[in-house]
Amino acid sequence: MRQLDVFANEARYFWNKFKHEFVTVPASEAPETLKWIETVLAERDMHFSYKPLEVTEFVVEGTKWAYVFYENGLAVNVLYSLEEGGKRAVGFKLSDGMEIPAEFEGKFKFARQRSKLAGTIRGSFFVIKGTY
Repeated sequence: MRQLDVFANEARYFWNKFKHEFVTVPASEAPETLKWIETVLAERDMHFSYKPLEVTEFVVEGTKWAYVFYENGLAVNVLYSLEEGGKRAVGFKLSDGMEIPAEFEGKFKFARQRSKLAGTIRGSFFVIKGTY
């Protein structure tokens, strides 16, 4: 499954950088996490029809992180500093070989990065302007 590659890459990042174990649950078990991510995405009028598979939400070093992994291989993460004026952004990662979804065309440019675990990941982001 393509989304497992992106998941493995994220899990390795959080362990290496923060010694935080990256654990997800089925999206149906944490509807509040999915709702919060969807609320932030609505800032840019982004709504996905893809089936959400797994989600996670946690705080590390004063930053709230939330992820949703979709069935088609798209991963969305929200980085939200709990301190006013800190970094706040939404990131998008496409699994290796995944085409850019129609919702992103003309709105976002996707940069490529190589990962030992995930192959080539294409990603993009936007800065969050609102307070959530």
